[in-house]
Amino acid sequence: MNTVSPSLVLASRSPRRRELLERLGLAHTVDAANIDESPLPGEAPRDHVKRLARAKCETVAARHARDVVIIAADTTVDVDGEIFGTPRDVAHAREMLQRLSGRTHLVHTAVCVARGSGDPVRGRLDAARGGGDQPRCELDTAAVTMVPIDPDLLERYLATGESLDKAGAYAVQGEAAAFVASVNGHITTVVGLPVRLVERLVAPFGLLPTHTHP
Repeated sequence: MNTVSPSLVLASRSPRRRELLERLGLAHTVDAANIDESPLPGEAPRDHVKRLARAKCETVAARHARDVVIIAADTTVDVDGEIFGTPRDVAHAREMLQRLSGRTHLVHTAVCVARGSGDPVRGRLDAARGGGDQPRCELDTAAVTMVPIDPDLLERYLATGESLDKAGAYAVQGEAAAFVASVNGHITTVVGLPVRLVERLVAPFGLLPTHTHP
């Protein structure tokens, strides 16, 4: 008897996460969670990304039936315990990159996977009570070392607009690659979806990548 693999839904509009799933050969659709991603007072960077990834996963799972698998992720830049999320504007992006210049920082990405709840109301109640299927969640961290960033090069980069929707105000796979001296860890963790975690987390749901991870 043939076994039908469940449908996969990515709880994010990120084109970078979509591309990584595609490179793994995991067909999917998108249903963004659209939650408040503001840090809680005193929240540590690792706790922040784990909380948001779980919240995104549970929010979207409540909108889908049980034959659907939801994958959610959240990424942040950690500078001595301070959360660097997406910048408010170009001035904020400039400030972030000036602080990252010539030093090493951490990038944390949390990934959560769960089945759809099949009932929006019941799904929320189950999550609140600790019942039902709980998301499987893991976190990965990479250390990124940046070269001292030339002020003129920084201004040219800011003018591209690339920094404005990226954690830490840069995209390691984009033009900001010129700022990166080294990455200690997996590059896909920095991009925003650690593929080794994805492979491990989706396997119990019967979703097997058809390509090896990049």
